[in-house]
Amino acid sequence: MVLNKKPLIAVISAVMAGALLSGCEKPAQQRVAAGPTPVDVVKIELTEAVIRTELSGRTNAFRIAEVRPQVTGIVQKRLFEEGAEVQQGQSLYQIDPTLFEADVATARAALLQAEANMALAKADAARSADLVKINAVSQQADDMAQAQYKVAQANVAAAKAALKAANANMSYTQVRSPITGRVSISEVTAGALVTANQAQQLTTVQQLDPIYVDVVQSYDMLAKLKQRLANGELKALPNGEAEIGLILDSGKQYPLKGKLVVQDALVDEATGMVRIRAVFPNPERDLMPGMYVRAVLTEGVQEKAIKLDQRAVMRHSNGKPYCYVVDKDNKVVLRDLQISGVEGTKWLISSGLSVGDVVISEGILKVRPGATVSYGETKKQAAATK
Repeated sequence: MVLNKKPLIAVISAVMAGALLSGCEKPAQQRVAAGPTPVDVVKIELTEAVIRTELSGRTNAFRIAEVRPQVTGIVQKRLFEEGAEVQQGQSLYQIDPTLFEADVATARAALLQAEANMALAKADAARSADLVKINAVSQQADDMAQAQYKVAQANVAAAKAALKAANANMSYTQVRSPITGRVSISEVTAGALVTANQAQQLTTVQQLDPIYVDVVQSYDMLAKLKQRLANGELKALPNGEAEIGLILDSGKQYPLKGKLVVQDALVDEATGMVRIRAVFPNPERDLMPGMYVRAVLTEGVQEKAIKLDQRAVMRHSNGKPYCYVVDKDNKVVLRDLQISGVEGTKWLISSGLSVGDVVISEGILKVRPGATVSYGETKKQAAATK
C-alpha cells in the first residue's frame, strides 16, 4: 500500500512554523516586560573646591659641597665612613703633615728672631731719643735709630703673618667637611697624591634635610591662575602661602608638607615653562637627590564649583570627555564636558553641566543616548562631591 506523503509534510511544516513563531515572540515579550533601565544618578549642585595642580619634578640637595684639598701632599688616611652623616668641620682626610710642621717651626723661629731684633732696635731708639736732647748725637743719627725700630716692628708683623699662614696650611692637612650632611663615596684612597685646589673632588657632602623639589609649570597656566585670583574667581589660602604635597614614584604619599620658596624669573624659550622650587623637611632621609616625584600644588579655593565623580565621565575616541544626563522625560542625553582640574576622585567641570542636572553615576554601560531610564532618590550632593 502506498502512503500519501502530502498530508504528512503539511503537518510537519505547520509544527515547525509554530515553533519558530513562538521563539520569535518570546524575546519581544521579554523586551516589553523589561521596561526602563534602572540607574543611579547624582544631582549637580555648586560646592567649594580646592584647586590643585599636579606637576612632575626631581629632588635636589639643599646644599652641595665638593670637598677638595687646599694643600699638596700624600693622603695618609680616610677618616669617615662612606654614606654616613658628617658634621661641619669634621675631619674627612688626613694629609701627611711633616713638611707643614717644619714650615710652622721655621716660621716660629723667624718670629722669635724678629722679636729679638725689635727689642734691640727699641732700646737703641730710646737711647738715641735721650742723647739727641743734649746734642750727644746728631739729629740724623737719631732719625736712623727711630727708623730701624720701625723696620724691626714691621719685621715682627711679617713674621707673625708667616707663622699664621704656616699654621693655616698645617690645619689644611686635615681636610674638613664644609657643611653638615651625608658624605658620598671617596674618590681617593690612602697613598694618593693630591694637589691644592685640584679639579677632581675628594668626595661630596650633601645636606638632605631640608631638601629641594624642582618642578616646572606652564607660564600660560600660571598666568590664568593669577588672573582668576585677581578676578575673584579663586580666593587665596588662609595662610597666603601655596601648600605643596608630594607623591613618590611608587605612588605613596609623602607624609610631610612642603612650601614654595622661589619661582624662576625666566621663562624657558623652547618650552614656555617656568621652574618652581619647593622645600620639604626630610628628617628621616626618605627623599634622596635625583628622585622622580609628583608635586601637588594647592593654588587656591574656588567657592562655586561643579564637581563630578570620575566614574561618571567617559571619553570619546578623540579623548574628549562626556557624560550621560537624564532629561525631564527620563531619556538619556550625551553631554560633552570641559574639565578644568581635579580634586581627589572628582573632576572639576568648567562647562557642559549646570546646577540641577541629573547625571548617571552608575549603570553607564547599560544605557545609550535616547534610552529610557529609571532611578530612585538622587544621591546626596555631599556624597557626590567628596
